[in-house]
Amino acid sequence: MTAFIKQEATEKANEIEIKANAEFSMEKSKLVQQETDAIDATYQKKFKQATMSQQITRSTVANKTRLRVLGARQELLDDIFEKAQKRLSEATNDKNRYEGVLKGLILEGFYAMNEPELKIRARKADYELVEKAINSAVAEYKDKTGKETSATIDDEEPVPEGSAGGVIIIGGNGKIDIDNTFEARLDLLRESALPAMRKALFGENPNRKFFD
Repeated sequence: MTAFIKQEATEKANEIEIKANAEFSMEKSKLVQQETDAIDATYQKKFKQATMSQQITRSTVANKTRLRVLGARQELLDDIFEKAQKRLSEATNDKNRYEGVLKGLILEGFYAMNEPELKIRARKADYELVEKAINSAVAEYKDKTGKETSATIDDEEPVPEGSAGGVIIIGGNGKIDIDNTFEARLDLLRESALPAMRKALFGENPNRKFFD
């Protein structure tokens, strides 16, 4: 009887040990999996943070680089127009050529105003050439349109001597004017020619979606 009881106790003890070992293994695996999942989650979170930080850094660097490039391009364009501004007065050195330019500027005013009497403002130093240009422009205007017009120099309010040249055409009883001084024409050119200049100097803008 003693041997039987001992045998039963031994078997029961083995059973308990096996069950305990199985439960231990399961709990151990569960804890290991939980820790592994926690580590993976932490890694994924840090990876996403690192990726986002890298993207932000890349975007910041790209924006700064783009701004530097745009700044350098604008400086180049400003330098071109600054040099053009300084060379404007050179156009008046050749008197014959300058007279032709004045005629063209005055004619443009004639066509735009379409009035019988106009006034022309100019630099005092240019009065003689402007008189000749007016006579030529009046003759050509009549030849092209069949209309009579006349223009006189407005010597009460001349174009400042600091101007590079050109004229201002006054019409509408003094209420309308067309500024055809060299400075005004350069400003117009700055606005109208900039897109073409950017394309010629820097190529097509790949980000531009709309064109005039």
